Amino acid sequence: MGVLSSLTSALTAFNPSSVNVDSEQDMYNSVVKIMGKFPVLVAWTMRKKQGLPLNYGSKSLGYVENILKMMFEQPNEEYVVNPIIKNALDKLLILHADHEQNCSTSTVRIAGSSHVGLFASLSAGISALWGPLHGGANQAVLEMLEAIQVDGGDTEKYMAKAKDKEDPFRLMGFGHRVYKNFDPRAKIIKKAADEVLNNLGVDDPILEIAKALEKEALSDPYFVERKLYPNVDFYSGIIYRAMGIPVDMFTVMFALGRLPGWIAQWKEMRLNKEPIGRPRQIYIGETERGFVELDKR
Repeated sequence: MGVLSSLTSALTAFNPSSVNVDSEQDMYNSVVKIMGKFPVLVAWTMRKKQGLPLNYGSKSLGYVENILKMMFEQPNEEYVVNPIIKNALDKLLILHADHEQNCSTSTVRIAGSSHVGLFASLSAGISALWGPLHGGANQAVLEMLEAIQVDGGDTEKYMAKAKDKEDPFRLMGFGHRVYKNFDPRAKIIKKAADEVLNNLGVDDPILEIAKALEKEALSDPYFVERKLYPNVDFYSGIIYRAMGIPVDMFTVMFALGRLPGWIAQWKEMRLNKEPIGRPRQIYIGETERGFVELDKR
């Protein structure tokens, strides 16, 4: 995420007109450019880490197909797009696009409110998304599953720990701060996850642990009564792992999906000529206090 944020911000150096927020044409050009450049930056980030050369897209392929090609094509063989993988990634990008004023979206808007350009605003949003309480949630799910595996893979033990209020263990990927009854995105992406796992035939103990947790949570009265169902982060992590995407790239993929929503928020704010953001605070501390000499403190 640090690499992606830095590369996105660096685009301003190659496109200086992108900072002119008084020109609708410049804003449009920067939107088109970042939609085309961002998948390249995502793919480059992963391939650089793996020691692979930078790959390019093909005009014969669509947006999602090109993302897969740029990420996974090997230098010595032609990449063939798996339609089931393509369909799953397409759904993930759509479902992650945007929803209300979450942390990263608010960051993009408040940075852009100072009339900074689109690329810098998006870079700020990427940094906000980086945190484990926000975009890092699907990464946290896989790290939790890996920890359970190291401890023997006993899912019943960890379900019991999750129900124990005295236990600090937290079950990641269940429930949602906004969707209190059920994450509607999870229903769609669960089907995609099942299709991907069945198609690839992945033999992975981590994914078996995930399936066991899912099954127990959907039938355990404790979780059912509290509506702690698996959310979109739970299933997206499973899909990304099955696809062969490294865990520390999960949040990068989240950013790729959120990109159009961030852009829409930034563009709306600029076209509406909204004033600079200035969140207000109410001070509830001490009022008047007498000065105490240093030697008496």
